[in-house]
Amino acid sequence: MYRLLAFLVALCVPIIVSARPQLIEASIEEIQASLDSGDVTSVELVEWYLERIDAYDQQGPKLNAIQHRNVRAAEQAEALDAERKRSGPRSLLHGIPVVVKDNYETIDAPTTAGSVILEGHWPKRDATQVARLKAAGAIMLAKTTMHEFAYGWTTRGSAFGMTRNPYDVERHAGGSSGGTGAAVAANFAAAGMGSDTCGSIRVPSAHNNLVGLRGTQGLSSRHGIVPLSSSRDLGGPLTRSARDLAIMLDATVGYDPSDLQTVESVGKIPVSYHANLRRLDPKELRLGVLSGWFGDDRETNAQIERVLAKLDESGASIERLASPALERLHEATLPPHAYVVDDHDLIHDLTAYLQQYPSLPVRSFADLVEDGRLEGYVGELWRGLRDNKSLGSRAVYLEAHAQGQDIRRQILGLLAEHDIDALVYPTATEEAVALRAEQSHFNCKLAAASGMPAISVPAGFGEHGMPVAIELLAEPWAEQKLLNLAYTIEQLAPARQLPRHTP
Repeated sequence: MYRLLAFLVALCVPIIVSARPQLIEASIEEIQASLDSGDVTSVELVEWYLERIDAYDQQGPKLNAIQHRNVRAAEQAEALDAERKRSGPRSLLHGIPVVVKDNYETIDAPTTAGSVILEGHWPKRDATQVARLKAAGAIMLAKTTMHEFAYGWTTRGSAFGMTRNPYDVERHAGGSSGGTGAAVAANFAAAGMGSDTCGSIRVPSAHNNLVGLRGTQGLSSRHGIVPLSSSRDLGGPLTRSARDLAIMLDATVGYDPSDLQTVESVGKIPVSYHANLRRLDPKELRLGVLSGWFGDDRETNAQIERVLAKLDESGASIERLASPALERLHEATLPPHAYVVDDHDLIHDLTAYLQQYPSLPVRSFADLVEDGRLEGYVGELWRGLRDNKSLGSRAVYLEAHAQGQDIRRQILGLLAEHDIDALVYPTATEEAVALRAEQSHFNCKLAAASGMPAISVPAGFGEHGMPVAIELLAEPWAEQKLLNLAYTIEQLAPARQLPRHTP
C-alpha cells in the first residue's frame, strides 16, 4: 500500500514542478539570478514553495514539517518585487523564502516551541536573527516543527505529532531542528534556521543531507529564541550547500546588544563569509581523525572513510588519533554527566522566559512538568530532572562548566600538538532511526561543551539508504576555515541528492 501511495504521489509531481523545474535544488545564487533576469518573481517563488508544501507536508509523504505559515508572505514578496524594480536587491537574500524553527519569535506567525501548551503564544516581535534576515530582504515563509522545547534528537511534539524524514518517511528527520531539516531537504524553501544546544542543527543536517554549522559560542544572537540552555544555545542556518550557508551566515551573525554573549564576536567575523569562500588545496590540509568517536555502524563508518580517502588521494594529510587521554575525553562528552549544564540551565532559563509573558497558562518549568499534554518522553525526562536534587547545586553546576573548559583546552592542545587544521568524526554514528525509536549517538557534545565551531557535511548514504555526514571541528572563530573545508569536500566527494519522496 505504501509503495502504491508513493507511486501515485510521484505521478502528480510533474504537475507541481514542471512549471519551474529550474527551482528544484536551486541555490540561493541561482534563484537570485532568476529574480534579477525576470524569469521568476518573489511572488511566484512563494507560490511555488507553498505548492510543494501543499503537496508533500500534509499530503503524499506527509512530512509534517511545517508548524505555522506566514499568511502575509505573498504580500511581502510583492513589496520586495516592487523594491527590486525601483532600487535593485538589498542582498543575495532579497526576495528569497526561508523557513524558521518554531522556537524563534516572529512577527508573522506564533512561536510555540512545538508544544500545544504554548498554543497561541505570539510575542509579535522578531528574534534578532529573523529581523536580520528580513532586513536583508528574505521572506519568512513558515515556522517549522521541532522536538518539543528542543529537548531531543528526533522531532516530536504535542502540537503536531512526529516529523518524517523525506528520504524515508518511516524514519525520523533528526532533531531538534528536524522540521527545518526536512523542509529544506524537500525544497520547501531555499534555506532554513535552526538552533543547536547539543547537535540540534548538526543532527538534522546529517539526517537530511544538508550542511549545518554550530558556530563558536557567541557567533550569533540568541535574543528572541525560546531557551534551552543560555550557556550552550546557538541559532543558525541549515542549507543544501556550503555556499548557501555562507550567505545565510553573512546576514545573521555578529554583535547584538540584546545578547551580551555576542560581544565575544567583535573583531572576529570576516566582512563576508561568502566572498571569502574558496576551495582549499588538499595538499595543504592536515586533518585529525578521532577514531574513538566512530560507532558500530559499519556502513556509516564506510561513508566517512570514503570522504577521507578522497581527501587522502588529493594529497591531504590524514592522522588517526587514539590514546587513553582521548578515551577519557570521549567519556567526558557522554551522558549523563555531560548534560548537567544544559539541564541546570533549562530549569532556570525556561522559567525566566515563561515569566516574561503573564498571559501564558504556565509560569515555570515545574508547571510544564505537571502539564499532562507535554510530549511523553520529554515529560518522562523532565520529571527525572525535577526530582534530581543535585541539579540545584551551584557547586555541581560550576564543576560541569569547568569540565567544559577543560574539554576546550584538550581540543586546543590536540590541534596544536599535531599541527591539525580540524578534527574529524561522524556527525551521527548511525542513520536516522525508525519513527518512535530513539537516537543513540552523542557526538554533539564535543563542540557544545567546548564552545568551539563544528560543521556537518553530507558524506553519502548508509545501509538503509539514509544520509550520513562527516563533522569537522576547529579552533574558536574558525568558521571561514570550516566553510572552506565543507566547500572543498562538496567538490571532492559530492553527496547531495534530492529525497525520493519529494522529487
